[in-house]
Amino acid sequence: MRYLLRTLKTIAIWLIALIVLFEEWGWEPLARLLGRLARLPFIGWMERRIAQLSPYAALAVFIVPGLALLPIKLLALWLISQGQALLGLMVIVAAKLVGTAIVARLFMLTQPALMRLAWFARWYTRWVAWKDRAIARVRASAAWRRAAQAKAAVLRALKAALGKLKAWLDKIISAP
Repeated sequence: MRYLLRTLKTIAIWLIALIVLFEEWGWEPLARLLGRLARLPFIGWMERRIAQLSPYAALAVFIVPGLALLPIKLLALWLISQGQALLGLMVIVAAKLVGTAIVARLFMLTQPALMRLAWFARWYTRWVAWKDRAIARVRASAAWRRAAQAKAAVLRALKAALGKLKAWLDKIISAP
């Protein structure tokens, strides 16, 4: 029984860590991309207002978009159940990307206020510590190392192919 529980725990940690890795991969770039909208006067004004919110107002602003995406995700599951698997999957991916971008940007804006809530700061600190351990465990695994080596090999091959393509194009362009 202990073996089964340990195995299930390992699988759960891996699944959660992989989801977290996806979030980490998208969190910063998507937040920066959304941050470019702050150049627009109205969006910049809204962001400044959000950054000045009290802790509990900031918490509400941070949570609402995640809750608002729930019906969209349920729609995607309904589409899948109706035989529209590709469309449902596309809706889930789009909702995940948009949701991650919005939540990441809002977290960047509200984090100082949220960290003034003692319970939030305590749980956030625990979450970050757990997340870092889980990601380190995944990255230390043989499977992750093999995937990283495969990715590096593919990138080297692409770089070599692009170099050859560039040389060929330069040769064609410079030929009389």
